[in-house]
Amino acid sequence: MAYFAKINENNIVTQVVSVHNNELLDSNGVEQEQKGIDFLRLLYNEPNAKWIQTSYNTRNNNHSNGGTPFRGNYASLNYVWDETNQIFYPQKPYPSWVLDLSISDWTAPVARPEGPHYWDEDSLSWIPLAVNDPDPDPITTP
Repeated sequence: MAYFAKINENNIVTQVVSVHNNELLDSNGVEQEQKGIDFLRLLYNEPNAKWIQTSYNTRNNNHSNGGTPFRGNYASLNYVWDETNQIFYPQKPYPSWVLDLSISDWTAPVARPEGPHYWDEDSLSWIPLAVNDPDPDPITTP
């Protein structure tokens, strides 16, 4: 299967769909992204829709099967399409975080320490998470 992300006028992913690989084959049996785009435009009757191919196996600019990473990340709803760098990345989680193009994701201005922590934007620091504390933020990782 091949996967494609539909991009709106603000370069935000609004839909991700799968397309059978056969729909991408040219007359020489070689997969072509444009063939998938043409197929989706016809299927959805949207001749001007912007579709970009994405790789299900790419996360943080790494390919899970050891292959070549493709466009930074597998596109998800509300991800950003960066036309200049040809990558998908998530929305910015905090104002202080910066986009790291090497991983196609946002990083905090301070490295996360070992163990469970959550990001506190007010103090621009990682706060240790006690075992009994409720998780105040989805960025927390054990």
